[in-house]
Order: sequence, then C-alpha cells, then structure tokens
Amino acid sequence: MSQNKIPLAGVIGCPIAHSRSPQLHGHWLSANNVAGFYVPMDIAPDDLETMLRALPKAGFVGVNVTIPHKEAALQIADEVSERARLIGAANTLTFLPDGRIHADNTDGYGFLTNLRAGAPEWEPASGPAVVLGAGGAARAVLVSLLEAGVPKITLSNRTQARAEQLQTEFGDRITVQPWDTITDSFPAAALLVNTTSLGMTGKPPLDMDLNMLNAQAVVTDLVYTPLQTGLLQQAAARGCTTVDGLGMLLHQGAPGFARWFGAEPVVDDALRRAVLG
Repeated sequence: MSQNKIPLAGVIGCPIAHSRSPQLHGHWLSANNVAGFYVPMDIAPDDLETMLRALPKAGFVGVNVTIPHKEAALQIADEVSERARLIGAANTLTFLPDGRIHADNTDGYGFLTNLRAGAPEWEPASGPAVVLGAGGAARAVLVSLLEAGVPKITLSNRTQARAEQLQTEFGDRITVQPWDTITDSFPAAALLVNTTSLGMTGKPPLDMDLNMLNAQAVVTDLVYTPLQTGLLQQAAARGCTTVDGLGMLLHQGAPGFARWFGAEPVVDDALRRAVLG
C-alpha cells in the first residue's frame, strides 16, 4: 500500500447497526495512532461477492464478517486458513495486494484467549466440557477446545440432529446429550459453555438449573448483552469461576487489526469501557 493511501477496514453483516466492532477497532486505531478508518457496512447476501471484490479497489485492507455472511465468505475466498476450514466459516478477511481474498476464523482464538484470561486456573485436561448449542459459534468453540486438549465434550442442542451432525464431523471425543437431560452431565464437568443466544437481551432466558454443577467448574457465556447473564449469575452464586462473553469479541478482533493496520492491539480495561460505551 502506498504511503499516501489511508487503510480502510470494516465489518459486513445484515443487519449491522448492533455491532460493537466499530467501537473496538476505533479505540485501537486511536490508541495506536493509526491513520485508518473502520466502518460498518450493511450488505445484502445477494451483493456479498460483488462488494467483497470491489472493496480492495476502494482502499480496503480487510473486513470482519458477521451474521449471515460467515459461511458464504468462506466460499468466496481465494485462500482459506486451516482453522477457518475446520470451523466452516470465516469472520476475518484480508485483501491481498494482488486482490485475492484470504479468509480466517478467529472466533475460536478469541474464545480460548478470553477463557484463559478470565479463568487462568482452568486446564484443558482437567475434565470434560459441556457445550450448549450447535450453531456457528459452537463450531468455533468445539474446534478450539479439541485442539487445546479437552478430553471429552458433551454437546447439547434444542434441535438434537444439529448436535449429532457436529459429533459426526468432529469425532468420538464429542458425545451428544438430549437438551432435557443435559444437567445429568453437570457433576463431572470442568467447563460449561453457552454458545446459544438464550439469555441475550430480547431473547428467551436460558432456563437451566445449575444445582448439579460442580462448584469448581468454570462457566462462560458467549452472550455479552447483558454482560452478567442469568447463567453467569447462577454459576457465581454456586461459587463457580465465571467468564463473560465480551472478552471473546475483543480478542477475536486482535489478529485482524494487527494484519490490516500493522500495529499490535492491546485488550485491557480501557478497551472494555470503550466497547461497552
């Protein structure tokens, strides 16, 4: 990129007005004195490939991708990282100098980095994990936990067939438990992860009794609106270590920012305050 060209990046989704990514990257641009811009873009699915091919010509160095474009972006990309291929979706695209599109997925990285920061005592080998949900976020979480060395993962989803599909894909370290009996797996669990939207502001609550959960377990919720979900409040009352979902958003953004703008971003309290606004 020539010295007189201002690097541009952004986030693509449909809708996109709710995204906190502009506050996230805006804070990093300011903190690192980078002369660049990061903008939200509401792109309809039918226009996705046309827009992605045009953005490099407008000075864009990369974009984050969110719902509903993560799977489609992976198919459009010219190069795909191994972790994006495993997860089956892309959330970070980098536009190469020759115009080709490189796709990556940093969701699993963001999840694991946030978990380690919020619960430094947690060890992957310490025991089984229970994962709630079987959507795109669950895929990223499963890949990261399996790679980290979690010995066994119990997966549960309201639509059981979706959980069984992930078990088929990811192998015999995953077992599927029906949604209405998932609490049977709680006594042995060292980690409980909610990847569903249940408990999010405007969504139904996650109605789950934690009375059988080991008080030594770590509980994390990918939902960050509200920051302290009902699940986390109930887990904290049992004495469990809890990790909120905001840190995953913050950490997943760091690799893309470093790639696009050439500066190493820091995840700290000032960033949390900026994103929470």
